[in-house]
Amino acid sequence: MGCVHGRPSASSPDRPPQPPEPAPAAPPQEAAGKAEQPAEKPARRERRSRSSRPAPGGGSFANRARGEQVAAGWPAWLSAVAGEAIDGWTPRRADSFEKIDKIGQGTYSNVYKARDTVSGKIVALKKVRFDNLEPESVRFMAREILILRRLDHPNVVKLDGLVTSRMSCSLYLVFEYMEHDLAGLAASPDIKFTEPQVKCYMHQLLSGLEHCHDRGVLHRDIKGSNLLLDNNGMLKIADFGLASFFDPDRKQPMTSRVVTLWYRPPELLLGATDYGVGVDLWSAGCILAELLAGRPIMPGRTEVEQLHKIFKLCGSPTEEYWKKSKLPHATIFKPQQPYKRRIRETFKDFPQSALQLIETLLAIDPADRLTATAALRSDFFTTEPFACEPSSLPKYPPSKEIDAKRRDEEARRLRAAGGRANGDGSKKTRTRDRPKAVPAPEANAELQVNIDKRRFITHANAKSKSEKFPPPHQDGAVGVPLDSSNHMDPLYEPPDPSSFSTVFTYEKGAVPTWSGPLADPAVVANQKRKHKSGRSSKQPATARAR
Repeated sequence: MGCVHGRPSASSPDRPPQPPEPAPAAPPQEAAGKAEQPAEKPARRERRSRSSRPAPGGGSFANRARGEQVAAGWPAWLSAVAGEAIDGWTPRRADSFEKIDKIGQGTYSNVYKARDTVSGKIVALKKVRFDNLEPESVRFMAREILILRRLDHPNVVKLDGLVTSRMSCSLYLVFEYMEHDLAGLAASPDIKFTEPQVKCYMHQLLSGLEHCHDRGVLHRDIKGSNLLLDNNGMLKIADFGLASFFDPDRKQPMTSRVVTLWYRPPELLLGATDYGVGVDLWSAGCILAELLAGRPIMPGRTEVEQLHKIFKLCGSPTEEYWKKSKLPHATIFKPQQPYKRRIRETFKDFPQSALQLIETLLAIDPADRLTATAALRSDFFTTEPFACEPSSLPKYPPSKEIDAKRRDEEARRLRAAGGRANGDGSKKTRTRDRPKAVPAPEANAELQVNIDKRRFITHANAKSKSEKFPPPHQDGAVGVPLDSSNHMDPLYEPPDPSSFSTVFTYEKGAVPTWSGPLADPAVVANQKRKHKSGRSSKQPATARAR
């Protein structure tokens, strides 16, 4: 990726002040009169040009501030577009850190365990993916920095610094290192959480969310792998890459393409662009139920299947909600027959106080969900057994979601190689004996596949590099209002109905919903015969297409 230094484009809202506009043309009669006057003396012209210059410290203030930032070592492309995010800070040099291991990977970033060679501390370095040639991409990246600088709470990860240089095209965010994440611990076959332990984790999560919401920040991607834990039992909310500022009194449309699918609330699946703290509280409710159940409670594979799982567990919305919400996809996904709420019978073994909290956090109508403050006052935290102190929590070996993924990949490799034992020589674990908690997919993971596909197909005639970046860049909070009539991601491709095995009937016709591969042998055999005959008859055309 190239790196260009120099003036920002004229379209940038943060561009340097322009020269004073020329004075308006004089009326015709005045112009005629002035034409007869003798030419103005050079000295008078010089005095007039001096008087028209900006006053010192006025319009040139932004230019001076950017100049100071560049002199301090910040790259010009960052200072020009996102000077507010780095104001008052000095960049760290890349050679002052030594990478040790890759500990995380997402759609928009990679995370590394590293050693600070100056202090000797172990830190986490997050390398953010963006295009420094596109101002909107830089602003999107800078928004995470602004949000992190606004937050200051024991249960929110702290940004310790930024790594870049004047001639660099990349940027690393420096964080304190945390040994675990909740998804990695939950996926470990040897770990089972106690009720006091679950209460301790949930109290810290809700405390961190309360702080975020009080500071006008929506996280928009609460899930186990974004909840970090250290060896002292402290939980910290991390990864604010999809977070956004919000103001309940001045609402702006935001994208609905946020939150990892398993933790995404129904209003976002139905296309809502006007939402608030309820999206984070729904995700917190999913986390609570998952910790108590030992597995994800609604692991959908597509948006349609996810919505169906929500309706089956939490019930479908009431007629009143359908009417008042006016959600874009309501007419498509409204069930012909309403679904009953089944949370209590599904989780009948949960403690009563936990069931009450889950019921309110997983309310279909976001207006009925508790706030983080109200959730912290619920009976779940005031009845025995009480939440334990973080310092009393068990000490675990380092474990992150990426470790669980590596274990799964190793198991698949051994199966493919015909191995009968695990890498350590132990007996191979049977499928039914494996832990039920599995890593969640990335937020917007299916969207990223479509983005990559579209990049390949339309690379030759792409109009702008900003098309590479997903909808969160178009949030109102970034400065580019999202047209409510275009709430859907233009890259979204509906799943192919031919691969579905079940169709759920909705008011506006049959909408196919994925529920597993085709099981009818006759249908499968028929499809194979068609596929084989089609290949033999169209082979020359296929070869030419390649």
